[in-house]
Amino acid sequence: MVHTIIQVLPTDDYKVYLYFAHGEIKLYDATEILEHGVFRVLKDKKIFAESCTVLNNTLAWDVKGNFDPYECLDLDPGVLYEKSIRVEDPLIQYASSIG
Repeated sequence: MVHTIIQVLPTDDYKVYLYFAHGEIKLYDATEILEHGVFRVLKDKKIFAESCTVLNNTLAWDVKGNFDPYECLDLDPGVLYEKSIRVEDPLIQYASSIG
């Protein structure tokens, strides 16, 4: 199965909600990558949150700010799928809590 990510939602604690094209939502804990090479820049919570996006059909960080799919930090969507836990949509949970 090909895993395509269509939306991401970062949290304040280095986690990212991943919305897959087939409808599943998973939560990825990115703390494990923060000590490795080029990913160290993501320790800055502002950079982590503000550059978090979808590029190359997967979770990526556009740290240069130019949305170039060749100059981003991205992770394999299959690995993300396997290393993440299935969750309910946090946006629906939020909407029901305020409404």
